[in-house]
Amino acid sequence: MGMSLQAGASGPSGARRRRGRKHKPMAEINVTPFVDVMLVLLIIFMVAAPLLTAGVPVDLPKSEGAALQSDSEPLTLTVDPQGRIFIQETEIPFEGLQAKLQAITEARKGMDEAIYVRGDKTTNYGELMRVMGRIAAAGYKKLSLVTELDDKR
Repeated sequence: MGMSLQAGASGPSGARRRRGRKHKPMAEINVTPFVDVMLVLLIIFMVAAPLLTAGVPVDLPKSEGAALQSDSEPLTLTVDPQGRIFIQETEIPFEGLQAKLQAITEARKGMDEAIYVRGDKTTNYGELMRVMGRIAAAGYKKLSLVTELDDKR
């Protein structure tokens, strides 16, 4: 009879085995580090998002065309309502436009790339055509006009 009591206490389902485990596995996920990382990313994107848009504010015309896909940063030329010309965010006089574009082409090793033209919808059509003529004279063969997507679909 004494043997049966000892066998039950030291067997696989005995009390001694249960007493050996003092810590239960934790079944909860600690989300505090996740929230911290997400808040930091949110702040970074809030600061960086305005910097990703073109720097010269113009009111672009509406269009139903789809967006073009590009791997590199495009060369953007903007004509504002007053007729001022900007390459990226730098104002360029009309007389120096062709020379500046040729210098950019040479600096980029003559890459056959597109140039994006952003013209305010109130810009004089003749002025925009003069600028596009200078772009063609500078050697750019691929020219894209930038518009906003029309919401009336």
